[in-house]
Amino acid sequence: MIVSLRGKLIEASVLRVVIESSGVGYEVNVPVTTAERLPKLGAEVFLLIHHVFREDGQALYGFAVAEEREFFRLLVEKVSGVGPKMALNILSRMALPILRDAILRGDVALLSQCPGIGKKTAERLVMELKDKVGLEGPGATVVSTLPAASAAAPTPASDAMAALIALGFKPADADKGVRTALTKLGAGASADQLVKAALGR
Repeated sequence: MIVSLRGKLIEASVLRVVIESSGVGYEVNVPVTTAERLPKLGAEVFLLIHHVFREDGQALYGFAVAEEREFFRLLVEKVSGVGPKMALNILSRMALPILRDAILRGDVALLSQCPGIGKKTAERLVMELKDKVGLEGPGATVVSTLPAASAAAPTPASDAMAALIALGFKPADADKGVRTALTKLGAGASADQLVKAALGR
């Protein structure tokens, strides 16, 4: 069972990389959020791995941060009808804080914006994960960064993303715009400031 991989990055695309370690090239499926953090080709890279065994072979899924790997495992292990490819697609379309927030608030409409995720699947995400994304302690799989009293409250980031989607942005573009705006403005930015920054105003 491969749980992590360190080596030279020799190939990279949006959802797939090849890492050479000890003379062996490993193909690893990655979400967009991890792909965006990759170094240049030829540089050393380290990824946390989820190793999947199937009847027709094996597959490796890599993540830059532990929180994304644990959320990926929650999706494939706890949500009926969600396999590794769909889980990777979900993580590629929305930043993890936005996903957590949408699940905690039961925002089926926002979750349904992910390609391949219909209303029923979005409802299952909320029903099967709502009590898990806010857990704390040794038994937790994913730990929410929000205080328990305010975990269900909307965040400026989620409000900004919803506003951009309402303006016609694709979820992936809205997510990228909000994350870029957060990098520029900082975590204290309001939803209005994030939207304006994402729109280039």
